[in-house]
Amino acid sequence: MSMFEVLRRFGTLALLVFTGAVLLFLLLHLVRVPLVLIAKVLEITMRRLDGFVAKHASKPPAGPVNQFFHHPTTTREEAINVHA
Repeated sequence: MSMFEVLRRFGTLALLVFTGAVLLFLLLHLVRVPLVLIAKVLEITMRRLDGFVAKHASKPPAGPVNQFFHHPTTTREEAINVHA
């Protein structure tokens, strides 16, 4: 069925409604594309940040965690935690 047959059979209003629906469909898809790209960039950024945090959180500490108590491997003569 051609556009002219639709116009003759259903009228101008039906043709305008159909054209408006097609244009709205295309507009919504054009608006959707940047939102999908933003979501993809956020997903990649969050995945890298999660990997970075997990890698650094799973490392054992390089030094003593609590500086206020004596380290268990030092002798009494060593004064590593002297606070005046």
